[in-house]
Amino acid sequence: MTPFLHSLAGILGLLCLAIASIYSVLTLTATLVWRVRGAWILPTDERQPPVSILKPLCGIEPELHANLRSFCDQDYPRFQLIFGVRDPLDPALAIVEQLIAEFPALAISVVINPRLFGDNFKNSNLMNMLEVAQHDILVVADSDAKVRPDYLSRVTAPLRLPHVGLVTCIYRGIPSPTVWSRLGAMYVNEWFMPSVLLAWLFGHENYASGQTLCLRRDTLDAIGGLRSIANHLADDYRLGELVRFLGLKIVLSSYEVQAQHHEPSLRSLVSHQVRWMRTLKILRPRSFRFIFLSFSLPLAVLGMLLISRTAPAGGMAWTMFGSTLAAQLLLHIASHRRLDFAWFADLALVPARDLILCWTWLRTFFVSRVVWRGSEFDVDSQGVMHRST
Repeated sequence: MTPFLHSLAGILGLLCLAIASIYSVLTLTATLVWRVRGAWILPTDERQPPVSILKPLCGIEPELHANLRSFCDQDYPRFQLIFGVRDPLDPALAIVEQLIAEFPALAISVVINPRLFGDNFKNSNLMNMLEVAQHDILVVADSDAKVRPDYLSRVTAPLRLPHVGLVTCIYRGIPSPTVWSRLGAMYVNEWFMPSVLLAWLFGHENYASGQTLCLRRDTLDAIGGLRSIANHLADDYRLGELVRFLGLKIVLSSYEVQAQHHEPSLRSLVSHQVRWMRTLKILRPRSFRFIFLSFSLPLAVLGMLLISRTAPAGGMAWTMFGSTLAAQLLLHIASHRRLDFAWFADLALVPARDLILCWTWLRTFFVSRVVWRGSEFDVDSQGVMHRST
């Protein structure tokens, strides 16, 4: 290797280490800031408006009963729960029947309707459910979400401000026992959510998640209703985009939703991550090619390898490498919320997590098809879904 290439490798190595170290520390900082910031305070002299909660369902998922039950058990004066399925034989209906028997005083509606309005089946389900929604405050939440009794009070509070058009939440993946589920939850908790919070820390307000979408009915009507997102893969993001076009603000609630994360196999895990990466590529077409700069540990290892090609790593290199490791370790521990055996056991999965993360990012450049709920869709550059033939 020529002296020039030696020097170039050393500079690139230090650059990789610097980026990895800075990004790791910033994401850790964003996570800690978000956790200590104050929650929205509910005015004690103002009536809490009634709410319609829309829960689209499709099949049985792990902990489905507990997840749905958590939405029935809310400390809120008046709300309606709407469960929707497309198939009258959907096994999730048995869970809903249990909840109706368990909460006879609760206003629970069930919509069974296969009607489609576009290629996004979940959105069509929601459109069918919306027809029976009785209230002007609407909350859409995924079936795998689990919440505490203060959830409705927390997420609806910001809508009392007229300039707020949409409230959304971050979420924490709660894995089922399989190793693939644990890897999938690590992707959410230790890479994706910290990146969302980092963007939030710097004032970026584009994030919107199907784990919670809370808005007024007049806002939904003003953007053309759910029909305006009927064919979009990233329907939650598109909804937020349309709300911003109205000049209204998206608020990231201080409430954190728990989301059950189940991956039965490596194939399932990779399929889901490719779909998520494909969604990110659609949302950030220019910056997506540089998203590898957020893969902190692989980037730090690459930096050390480049430096070692020229000379033994010096104190600055080891300091940056060590700060990356320390920040990533603290993020890993924070994602588990308590110091038990689980966080320690999952440390052994970190290399596999990063390999899968890098692989799915690379693969996204060569695929335009995603698998969602067992169906294949082609997705164009605008994020519009087309059922594969």
